[in-house]
Amino acid sequence: MKFGLVDPARAVGAILAHSVRLHSGVRLRKGRSLTQEDVDALRASGLNEVTVARLEAEDVHEDAAATALAAAFVPDPEAQGLTCTTAFTGRVNLLATGPGIVELDVAAIEAVNRIHPMITIATVPAFQQMAEGGMVATIKMISYGVPAEALEKACALARAAVQLKRPTLRSVGLIISDIEGGAGDKGWQASADRVAAFGLEMAPPVLVPHRVDTIAEALAASAFDLTLILTGSATSDIDDVAPSAVRAAGGTVSRFGMPVDPGNLLFCATLNGRPVIGLPGCARAPALNGADWVMGRIICGIDVSDADISAMGVGGLLKEIPSRPHPRRKQKPV
Repeated sequence: MKFGLVDPARAVGAILAHSVRLHSGVRLRKGRSLTQEDVDALRASGLNEVTVARLEAEDVHEDAAATALAAAFVPDPEAQGLTCTTAFTGRVNLLATGPGIVELDVAAIEAVNRIHPMITIATVPAFQQMAEGGMVATIKMISYGVPAEALEKACALARAAVQLKRPTLRSVGLIISDIEGGAGDKGWQASADRVAAFGLEMAPPVLVPHRVDTIAEALAASAFDLTLILTGSATSDIDDVAPSAVRAAGGTVSRFGMPVDPGNLLFCATLNGRPVIGLPGCARAPALNGADWVMGRIICGIDVSDADISAMGVGGLLKEIPSRPHPRRKQKPV
């Protein structure tokens, strides 16, 4: 691509690199392919030179390039849960078609961004929860044209590397254990709202005393695709009341504790082939916590392994809760 100042008389067919306001008050916006009429207007405004970009034979126009790369990233929009906007100024946005969790091939995306500095894709973080219409990624050609060879390499690497995983579970239940003077069913609404964000409706909670036998009985009776447990007293060990209740009901506990704060006291389990999540006490509030990351993936059919939870520590220091009784930071740093 050739770029620079030229006499307006030589600018027909070139791309205007910088917006220009004419004496008439009309503004010619950058990215416009200049016509003879535009050139005449530039000269009538007393402009003797104008900055333009002129594509060469091996270049692809920014809009065509963005459209091609978007098609490479999203070859099957319906299956990938995404829609692509019409290219404009070298940009195509990838939008979520419904609620879900973003799954990325990070290596492929990084490889595309290494091909040529003018060919870019920016995404939300991996496993980001999305609402319908949310922007998952934006593809942008920084210059007015990019080399065809570089674009071809980028498209070959894109390989459907961005997708929205839609909810696969259809029902979620909540068991709340209570202690004398405890919180009762506080936290049900926050949990129901979390589930509703995925387009699901949660049944009213089952409230039981905070004992192994009562929680185990409620678990055994649960027929939901996912069962959540919110305990009246914080779960402090893998052999505490709620994890023990899962085992008493015939289930297995795969993980207790996570390196996300707030959200440390979470546990993951399986009962009768269905997932069970022991929620941390902070899940009673609507603020983001580690349980959101685990629950969202499970609802959308994404496996959450012990290694996955361990990896959540990087970026796992979430927003401070002003009301917590023992704040992480007691005084301002000097």
